[in-house]
Amino acid sequence: MKKLCIVFAFLLILLATAAITAQEKPSQTSAYLRMHVRANSDDLADQQIKYEVKDAIVQYLIPVVADCTDKPSAIAALTACLDEVEQVADEVLSEHGFAYRATARVCRESFPDRVYEGVTLSAGVYDALIVELGEGAGANWWCVVYPPLCFSGEVTGQTIQYRSRLLEIIENFFAK
Repeated sequence: MKKLCIVFAFLLILLATAAITAQEKPSQTSAYLRMHVRANSDDLADQQIKYEVKDAIVQYLIPVVADCTDKPSAIAALTACLDEVEQVADEVLSEHGFAYRATARVCRESFPDRVYEGVTLSAGVYDALIVELGEGAGANWWCVVYPPLCFSGEVTGQTIQYRSRLLEIIENFFAK
């Protein structure tokens, strides 16, 4: 009887492993909405104004995304206020004597691996709010709009967790 239980447990483990491996997991990139502010160039003045613009945009967007409960609602909220985001950026640029303007769009773009606030975002294609200052050819500042990492400075308790019901059953079986 003991051998039968061991063989049965081994078969269950193999089955669970195969099910977990075959289970299609949503990509990490689908969970995040990024924000990038791209400087006009790598010139020191362009890099400094990038941070001024970033601060103003983040302050503007805090109430815009505060009530977003999922990524689609965050995308919709950002898409609806693109003109205002450009206006906020343009005001900062004008106040500091820059002649170039900002353009904003929500799109899907390829990004390299990045770490933000202890969260590693693997390379891949992400939905993102892109704000280009002038030519947008300089280094960028980035954060995560949803879940709101750059607005609160912390992960808001939303984590991506993959679950296998079969694995839970097996774990519960052996826990007894």
